[in-house]
Amino acid sequence: MEKLIDLHVHSNCSDGTLSPEELVAYALEKNLSAMALTDHDTVDGISRAQTAAENTGLELIPGIELSTEHWKKDIHILGLGINIYNQIFLEELKHFQNSRNIRNDKMIARLQEYQIAITADDMLAAFPNCVWTRAHFARFLLEHGYVGSLTEAFDRYLGDHAPCFVPREKVTPLQAIELIHNAGGYAILAHPLLYHLSDSNLEILVDELCQHGLDGIEAIYSTYRFSDESRMKQLAGRHGLSITGGSDFHGANKPAIDLGTGKGDLKISYEFWDILKATPPAQQE
Repeated sequence: MEKLIDLHVHSNCSDGTLSPEELVAYALEKNLSAMALTDHDTVDGISRAQTAAENTGLELIPGIELSTEHWKKDIHILGLGINIYNQIFLEELKHFQNSRNIRNDKMIARLQEYQIAITADDMLAAFPNCVWTRAHFARFLLEHGYVGSLTEAFDRYLGDHAPCFVPREKVTPLQAIELIHNAGGYAILAHPLLYHLSDSNLEILVDELCQHGLDGIEAIYSTYRFSDESRMKQLAGRHGLSITGGSDFHGANKPAIDLGTGKGDLKISYEFWDILKATPPAQQE
């Protein structure tokens, strides 16, 4: 039987709804051979997931999803196989977290301008011990009656073109790649089609990232059609990049996307992780 994996998964240490331990149990239930925990800008859940996965047969891959800004767009870089105890990595990670905190404070201020009663203390009470993302703000708006759905929260307030969106400051995908390599990991461009770039601009972006050591492209993803997956595999091939895949599972925050299988027909072979592991991380030109 083919060994299947999921290289893009979130716990409640960022914007997922399952704990690291619950994710491990669910991955075993789904018969996955390996899973990468890739929370946003934090590795706080990794050691817990590793402990839960011990002696279960599940390979727990330490990962992270770093949120960066490029061309005034959120660009996400996955780090796979990172050393979460590398002190340089942990110190530099604080820069990413501080950037997110600054962005969150500004988003709170903008939401207040739209007559929404929200403070940092309110968010801390609602979502303690995790890295806040826009999904947390959306859930706050939903639970306090300002919107009727998470989709409406993004459409009206939090989406890339909505009035309360604030892009990240001074953290670039090039810095993310360097940070991941400093921790001995592989740097992967996450869900490239979600940035809604033209074909030519996506080519330019990938070329620029390759010059700074990009290792791979997430070519297999929950929302991709067959033609999308083919295009992303061809893009990776043109630039000599490895291919990875992931569901981007968030639990109840993305109820249509399941662990390992995405919207139902996602299939990611362990072979992709084997190939990536056998390749030394790329170096900056």
